[in-house]
Amino acid sequence: MTTIVLVLQFVLAIILTIAILLQKSSSIGFGAYSGSNESLFGAKGPAGFLVKFTFIVGFLFIVNTLTLGYFYNQSKKASLAEKIKIEKPIKKAPIVPTLPTTTKTNETPKAPTTK
Repeated sequence: MTTIVLVLQFVLAIILTIAILLQKSSSIGFGAYSGSNESLFGAKGPAGFLVKFTFIVGFLFIVNTLTLGYFYNQSKKASLAEKIKIEKPIKKAPIVPTLPTTTKTNETPKAPTTK
């Protein structure tokens, strides 16, 4: 289901971008390419239709974004922070150093003398 909503999100983004670019502005933009279609939309031309169409597609885009966020949140309930394991250090008894002994006898070795 998330894949369908994600693909629909891309399609709505493309349609919304085209609808915005087709609207007439101070510099005509892409609206110059729709010159002969004015009789199709009525006396005002495509301006009223494109405003309504852009509003509807924008509303669908927002609803689809919220739906996509909801589905993604439901599929990924566990966060990465919850998966981190914190281990407490185990307190061990301190290690007492022992003097090394020789292998022949159990006597401790003597330090070398300097000359």
